[in-house]
Amino acid sequence: MQTSTQIAVVGAGLGGVCAAHLLHQAGYKVKLYEQAEALAPLGAGIHLGPNLMKVIRQIGLEREVVDMGSVPDAWYSRDGKSAEIIATIPLGEYAFERYGANYLTVHRGNFHELLVDSLPANVLALGKKLTHIEDLGEVVQLTFADGTRETADLVVGADGVYSRIRETLLGPEPLIATGYVGHRMMIPVSRLKLFTHDACTKWWADDRHMMVYFLDGQRDAIYLVTGVPEGDAWDMSKPWVPSSREELREAFEGWHPYALEMIEGAESVTKWPFFERGVQPLWSRGRIVILGDACHPMKPHMAQGAAMAIEDAAVLSRCLQETGAGNYRKAYEMFQVNRQDRVRRVQTVSHNNTWLRNNEDPEWCFGYDAVTVPLRQPHEPANASF
Repeated sequence: MQTSTQIAVVGAGLGGVCAAHLLHQAGYKVKLYEQAEALAPLGAGIHLGPNLMKVIRQIGLEREVVDMGSVPDAWYSRDGKSAEIIATIPLGEYAFERYGANYLTVHRGNFHELLVDSLPANVLALGKKLTHIEDLGEVVQLTFADGTRETADLVVGADGVYSRIRETLLGPEPLIATGYVGHRMMIPVSRLKLFTHDACTKWWADDRHMMVYFLDGQRDAIYLVTGVPEGDAWDMSKPWVPSSREELREAFEGWHPYALEMIEGAESVTKWPFFERGVQPLWSRGRIVILGDACHPMKPHMAQGAAMAIEDAAVLSRCLQETGAGNYRKAYEMFQVNRQDRVRRVQTVSHNNTWLRNNEDPEWCFGYDAVTVPLRQPHEPANASF
């Protein structure tokens, strides 16, 4: 049912775009503001676990996403130096039957582009860099760098790790440098002679790793991302810097030839810092609420950061539907109550970098369904659904 409530979503990353889809589905008038002048596909890979894919099903794009991705038969963990398989977590048809949806690996840019292109007309506004936000009581006023001002009844801050909205709610707080960086690279399979058969493999050592997987069903390119210790210093003005095969050779000296061959096959290498914050104590104030990386940034070691933002979007939409937009304070409180324990658990496992290193049951993560999980009322005791 269409309502007169106007909701502004700030930030057109994966969490923001999914929030716009779901809130529009729920009948709200939605405007999605993005600071970039254009959205170019980013050359990176992403894992889409069954828990995330259940939300994509609700949005109505499950088949399109499955068609663009690679469906690995299993997650393999290998010893970085011996190549011995130390864990095998079944995926493929098993994941669909056990957890209720596919496990995919895809090109992040293609996935994001599909979500953006499927938005209703006139929902997305580009070139809107937020400079100021103020809750005026009856409405929220947003001021943008281009000099324009807009108002909304409710605002969802999905503006990432450098969130201006989070800073407005909680004050300045620097990100925590974890001391680790990730190297990212694409590797044409045609450059590899030794090792191409595992569709989703994490190579482990005591203090570093490589994660490799295919980006589509053609399996003609592998995406590789590392986790390597590099101290706490990072120039915060740079989200990434160039790296090189030489740097990777040094970081992975002594590793198995299968792993080293992938380094040699890389076309180019970039390096990205890993930041995190603790789960924020305050997720909303007045008419403003935050989700995703604006609220709970984490290391990428579970491949669940985007999933947590997309789950947030689904649960927030459901809470607003249950209470009605007029009772947004209760909706926001319900949202935090229903999400904070789960994201804290994912954040902790991601920080410790232990996920699927050994044979374990990932049901608690993959089996979760943000679309149907029973919602707790504020002050109700927690359950084990997360």
